[in-house]
Amino acid sequence: MRIGIGNDHAGLDYKIEISRHLKELGYDVVDYGTDSPESTDYAIWGEKVANAVASGEVERGIVICGTGEGIGISANKVRGIRCCICSEPFSAKLSRQHNDANMLAIGARVVGIELANMIVDEWLSAQFEGGRHQRRIDLIADIERRQA
Repeated sequence: MRIGIGNDHAGLDYKIEISRHLKELGYDVVDYGTDSPESTDYAIWGEKVANAVASGEVERGIVICGTGEGIGISANKVRGIRCCICSEPFSAKLSRQHNDANMLAIGARVVGIELANMIVDEWLSAQFEGGRHQRRIDLIADIERRQA
């Protein structure tokens, strides 16, 4: 699986560590984030990864900023993206099972790196359950279409 990863300045160290972790697990990681510790705008990087996921260039995306909130909100502005902002593994797992989340946002100033890797692991190992959840995903897609 190809996973896109992106970050602003606050998420730089986490991007490096999470990328290493993903590669050790056998994932193909595509880096869309900044490599600089200089201040930059999270919206740029959230959109880059979201566009890669929406176009099918990568199958899933992970984005990291200080809280995960700004970069996750930015990613969710791209049609077809369902980015969950998670600070613990249970929500990450359910975001895949119930919401078919195709992106994950993490806050580098909110969770420790070991917990961040646990969140990533739960998110990647969970499978969408379909059924009643598919109906709800379809409703989200209907909202997106009406906004065009």
